[in-house]
Amino acid sequence: MKVLVIGGGAREHALCRSLSLDPDVTSLHCAPGNAGIARVATVHAVDALDGAAVAALAEEVSADLVVVGPEAPLVAGVADAVRERGVAVFGPSAEAARLEGSKAFAKEVMAAAGVPTARSYVCTTAEEVDSALDAFGPPYVVKDDGLAAGKGVVVTSDPEAARAHARGCDRVVVEEYLDGPEVSLFAVTDGETVVPLRPAQDFKRAHDGDEGPNTGGMGAYSPLPWADPKLVDEVLATVLQPTVDEMRRRGTPFSGLLYAGLAITSRGVRVVEFNARFGDPETQVVLARLRTPLAGLLHAAATGELADFPPLRWSDDAAVTVVVASEGYPASPRTGDPIEGLEEIEEKDAPTAYVLHAGTRLDEGGRVVSAGGRVLSVTATGADLAEAREHAYRAVSRVRLAGSHHRSDIAAEAAEGV
Repeated sequence: MKVLVIGGGAREHALCRSLSLDPDVTSLHCAPGNAGIARVATVHAVDALDGAAVAALAEEVSADLVVVGPEAPLVAGVADAVRERGVAVFGPSAEAARLEGSKAFAKEVMAAAGVPTARSYVCTTAEEVDSALDAFGPPYVVKDDGLAAGKGVVVTSDPEAARAHARGCDRVVVEEYLDGPEVSLFAVTDGETVVPLRPAQDFKRAHDGDEGPNTGGMGAYSPLPWADPKLVDEVLATVLQPTVDEMRRRGTPFSGLLYAGLAITSRGVRVVEFNARFGDPETQVVLARLRTPLAGLLHAAATGELADFPPLRWSDDAAVTVVVASEGYPASPRTGDPIEGLEEIEEKDAPTAYVLHAGTRLDEGGRVVSAGGRVLSVTATGADLAEAREHAYRAVSRVRLAGSHHRSDIAAEAAEGV
């Protein structure tokens, strides 16, 4: 099978790494890719948001499957452009990707499907925002209705900070605060059959102890030893399948990866948000544990054959990802700094720990340098979370990037049984 992956972050590197290890994959391409992806796939300088260019590349490399990684190309209709050429695509149509592209649309779908979620108001004026904030009280939750790369949400007890965030958006969703831990659950679907993956938890705040600003995610781990063993089955029955059924009923079937961000509240499971693609950095730990070859699973979803796909196989190992971010991230990340220590990790820590590139590129001299806010995802496995953490942080300690920062508490409480 010839596979083309669209995107250039650590999520796409994780996908490419898994696909490169799949014996059914005979040719692997990625556009635009990054310095790490270039080691396992042929990279192409194609704009991921240009549907016509992506479709042309798919034909040029004779792709049997195109996997669209990020949300922006999906919302822009890249998957539609490729499908029109008769190429199988893992990723929803632009219409179906509105589940992520519009928080208000997602709330509408959830209401129609009977999916449990936070009460909310859609607001377009300052007066509507004030009324909604007064209705719910602190902590205030204000979400940009559109795409915001995982950073469009403010949770604060300061009403002025909530209003300021709302003023910076065209339209916002103000909702009640959901107590309890959050869980990320991915599901692969062909628009009818839904196959859930294993749950993970990510860490959105920039600093230890969940302090600092929201980011795209500073780390993740799986499995969740504290979660109810019945959680996945419950979410499949009450959230994932009803949502997929409702999208099909509307004439806009959702095929691809449906990501449910969940809060395990005192009143039960509630949906925080939907995403229309693999999440980053949770993908890194989920795929580290998946033993079923990835290409066949994604191709079955893309071609409507998921009902006949055999049950997924998983490793009993735990996985932990720690994100190394550049100086100034998330507000004003510095780029262009050389990254050292990567070969050392390969020599001393593989295969239990490895590096997935996010914001990297090669400079004129062929050195790997930083090219974004989240630079690397250092991912490791172990017999349990404590061992996986040990492997991950030992590898992180070898990374040398001027001014970089990372959290030191990823999966710490879960590993200690707190």
